[in-house]
Amino acid sequence: MPKINTKRGLAKRVKVTATGKIKRAKAYHSHLLSSKTPKMKRRLSKSDLVHKSDMKRMKSLIPYL
Repeated sequence: MPKINTKRGLAKRVKVTATGKIKRAKAYHSHLLSSKTPKMKRRLSKSDLVHKSDMKRMKSLIPYL
């Protein structure tokens, strides 16, 4: 059987946790930060998990991670 290629763009942006969940960074924290509150910037700097409804699709894109 042929192997499935890993989508390298996604593999560079996410990490798989020990329990199999996918960890990602939050968006909107790269520029135009002066208009955002300190609370919002603090929240955006932390990582987040991929939602369970998107998990099956993401797992198919990174099958060997």
